[in-house]
Amino acid sequence: MAKHNTLGQLGEDEAVAYLIKKGYEILDRNYRYQKAEVDILALKADVLTAVEVKTRSTTEFGNPQDFVKPKQIQRLVGAVDAFIGIHDLDVEVRFDIIAIVKTPSGFDIEHLEDAFYYF
Repeated sequence: MAKHNTLGQLGEDEAVAYLIKKGYEILDRNYRYQKAEVDILALKADVLTAVEVKTRSTTEFGNPQDFVKPKQIQRLVGAVDAFIGIHDLDVEVRFDIIAIVKTPSGFDIEHLEDAFYYF
């Protein structure tokens, strides 16, 4: 596995552990629909949270959350809509980003709730 893929997987694992610790139920990981992949789909208090995890080894080129682009957001929205339809869910939806930066002592995690809105 490429080094960046390994770091990404570690970041997603850290994000899942973080969400579970915060009381979220993880419904799915790496959910794919058409050209989209939703890193984490989690439920807490009747709110379905679609989480995009961005992990970087440094902030030298920008913060991790700066790498979520409009086309990706559009695809994520479509994938979450499909997930809700397939599973016949009646929930509110929120889109979050978990930005992770690897440090010598572990990971710095920033959870950005309502990181972007769909319409």
